[in-house]
Parts: sequence; C-alpha cells; structure tokens
Amino acid sequence: MCGVRVRVYRVTAYNDPETGRPGKLIELVEVRRREGTFIGPGAEEALMAQRLIQGVFIQLQGLGLVPPPRDATYPKITLILSEEEYERLGVRFEVNEEFELEFKDGKISFNPI
Repeated sequence: MCGVRVRVYRVTAYNDPETGRPGKLIELVEVRRREGTFIGPGAEEALMAQRLIQGVFIQLQGLGLVPPPRDATYPKITLILSEEEYERLGVRFEVNEEFELEFKDGKISFNPI
C-alpha cells in the first residue's frame, strides 16, 4: 500500500446555497500511528525511566484507568457532493470507516481497509 490512511470523520447533510438541492459534506482525516519517542545515545537512565513509566501505564490501561493511546489524526480532504455526484462516486462513507486514499495518474481512489 502506498496511499494515505484516512478515516471518515463526519458526514453532514448539505443543501446547495444556489440551487437548494440536497447533498453531502464528507470530512476525511488522515490517520497516523503514534510512534514511541526516541531517546538519544548515552541516556541509559532516561531509557530505564521511560520503560518503568511505560510499564505503569500498561498496568493502568489493563485496569481500565487510563485509555489506550489513540492514533494521531489530521484534516485531509473535504468532499462537498450533490446527491447525484455521491451516487455516481459509488463509495458509501460511514463515520469511523477507514480507507486507503490513493492518488495516481490524476485519479483519487478510495479503497476500504
């Protein structure tokens, strides 16, 4: 996969201000996995402290006291489509559904993950 992972953040009913025709406003956000922090060389004490703190957080998550880490999300693309355009697109967008967004040869593809 060489595309961008996106999640449907919001789907809103929309009326065209000029024609009054109904449509949809679809907001997609890029989803990136959060990576652990890097500690430079020579920081063995800091690495030990980080491992200790991570262990405590894992225990607290296991008890349900701390929520698990979430993916980072960033606004990516907003589609404003008439009902006809939405039907022709052939992709059904449901909130929290994820797609691989691929840009290739002047086309945008939405591939379900």
